[in-house]
Amino acid sequence: MKKSRHQRIREMVEQLEIETQEELAELLKRDGYPVTQATVSRDIRELKLSKIPTGDGRQKYAILTQSDHYLNDKYIRVLKDGFISMDMAQNILVVKTVSGMAMAVAAALDAMKLKEIVGSIAGDDTIMMAVRTVEDTQQVMEKIRNMLKD
Repeated sequence: MKKSRHQRIREMVEQLEIETQEELAELLKRDGYPVTQATVSRDIRELKLSKIPTGDGRQKYAILTQSDHYLNDKYIRVLKDGFISMDMAQNILVVKTVSGMAMAVAAALDAMKLKEIVGSIAGDDTIMMAVRTVEDTQQVMEKIRNMLKD
């Protein structure tokens, strides 16, 4: 049961923005796992879940290894170094970069695994990203703005 529950927690954390232990416990109960607060707390510790910023001022649980955290900082540095501007056309986000940096910035954004982004294509100084919806495009833009602020 524990192995199955841990696998389900991994799936939930990758697919959803879970902010609290209570929220995670409720989702597990809905899926048929009879958990207590203590069980969820222990699972979080055993799975090494960490809270990371979502880009909109909130936080969510994520499975991070030490190298993931280091790499995330590296991706943000690449984004900051190459970013010039961004604009949207419905559910397409267009990011302008320093000449020659589009592929690096696109790779950094792809590595961040923003669930709203379906895929991206990079040229020399421009990235076109297909985003699921217009609302998601606005959220991605806000997340990028927040990353650039830090």
